[in-house]
Amino acid sequence: MEIVIKLSQFLLSLSLLIILHELGHFIPAKLFKTRVEKFYLFFDVKYSLFKKQIGETVYGIGWLPLGGYVKISGMIDESMDKEQMALPPQPWEFRSKPAWQRLIIMLGGVTVNFILAFIIYIGMAFVYGDTFIANSDIKDGYWFENPAMIKAGFKTGDKIIAIDGSKVENFDNDLNMNIVMGKNVLIERNGQKQTLTIPKDFIDQLSKEEKGLLVKIRMPYTIGAISDEYPNQNLKVKDLIVSLNGQKIKYFDEAKPILDANKGKTIPAIVLRDLKETPITLIVSKDGKLGVNAGGISLASLEKLGYYKVSTKEYGFLESIPVGIETGKDKLFGYGKQLKMIFNPETKAYKQVGGFHAIYNIFPDTWSWELFWSITAILSIMLGVMNLLPIPALDGGHVMFLLFEIVSGKKPSDKFLENAQMVGFVLLISLLLFANGNDIYKAIVGK
Repeated sequence: MEIVIKLSQFLLSLSLLIILHELGHFIPAKLFKTRVEKFYLFFDVKYSLFKKQIGETVYGIGWLPLGGYVKISGMIDESMDKEQMALPPQPWEFRSKPAWQRLIIMLGGVTVNFILAFIIYIGMAFVYGDTFIANSDIKDGYWFENPAMIKAGFKTGDKIIAIDGSKVENFDNDLNMNIVMGKNVLIERNGQKQTLTIPKDFIDQLSKEEKGLLVKIRMPYTIGAISDEYPNQNLKVKDLIVSLNGQKIKYFDEAKPILDANKGKTIPAIVLRDLKETPITLIVSKDGKLGVNAGGISLASLEKLGYYKVSTKEYGFLESIPVGIETGKDKLFGYGKQLKMIFNPETKAYKQVGGFHAIYNIFPDTWSWELFWSITAILSIMLGVMNLLPIPALDGGHVMFLLFEIVSGKKPSDKFLENAQMVGFVLLISLLLFANGNDIYKAIVGK
């Protein structure tokens, strides 16, 4: 069932993005009286799952879910329809239209992608608002257990003050990504401020370690499950351990050194059960374990127990517009930074480029509309940015040649455009093979 949920979200998001992107080309083409021969979701290599002709356009669904396309008459594209291009230009063809109209048609897809992302972020601000913990309310610092973070110099209890000179206001989902994209992190440790430098190959280091958040808020030791193989059956699910061997503990990370110091012993403990302190005894295994899994705890419960103050900000419709635009802008610039790192060999970030399996894995295995729209928005930005790259066969390649034509007044020959299209197509196939090859490699080696 989990696979079905993930796959459903993946296909729904991908289909929505493809259809709207292609509509971005389709609508201005029709406005400029340019014939659109095909409008397809997914590729129809020798076979279509569905097709129907309405007017001059065949609408269909292909069987290969690697994208989609609109086939515009008189345009050199991935169809490489040389027979049509060998005939005299017709008034309804793309090549017969003024350069400025062709430019608008080619920019239509990425324009829709960017507009869609901003609309989603505006809608999310209006519907969900913001729930966060102010950075100033993280009194005892953050929890660091990722080996790459520890190697970079972070220690549990460090407070993060700023990243690359920008003050950290809140603990939210962007904090981890900002550290990955950052160069210097200002922290406070034991009342003293110091700057930690993020290694250039930090992304490569992260890929070699266990997956998970780089920065976590420190959580109480809550019991989520108890193993039948261990004798600590006097514990109950949802118990919260507040004392071990006479030492008070507030956070989960404080338990490990106490348990390590009492391996193979029976120690007194106090748990918070139904909001009442209850004394019990615990048996620590020879490897310093209690035989339990830590449980999750809601933000509301954390606030009720006095750990953190959870802030919720709601926005009216008009208020949500600037908030959504600001979020979209931050995500757009953030993705630009990621691309810059990928193309910088020193970072080795290219090793983490993923294909369709990587995108599929972004989606959760439980249905959440909030997460679905959040992921769809960032994928829309990614699709828009990637399509703007000046590579022949991408929208950005067509735009590059059209801008040259507008500036110079000289239109590249059809033969040149055909050759450029072939070079771009080979390059795209190579990138596709590399990205999906990375997915296969990670699946084999387990990283």
